[in-house]
Amino acid sequence: MKIFISVVFLAIVASLVMAGYFMLKREAKDRSRNMAYALTIRIGLSVALFAGMLVLWSLGYITPTGRFPVQ
Repeated sequence: MKIFISVVFLAIVASLVMAGYFMLKREAKDRSRNMAYALTIRIGLSVALFAGMLVLWSLGYITPTGRFPVQ
């Protein structure tokens, strides 16, 4: 599960880097369309990761770590 979440997070970061590359590209021909597409992919991956984590938590596959002890 940790590997899957890490891979999706790395894909989100890679999409953000691609959007930055398209933003700084010198040719203005397809710059806006490519940048918008990369940011759309990033948003979709972020929403899918969040929704997936909520589903996995509700099914009991992942649990909170209890970092802050309950008093």
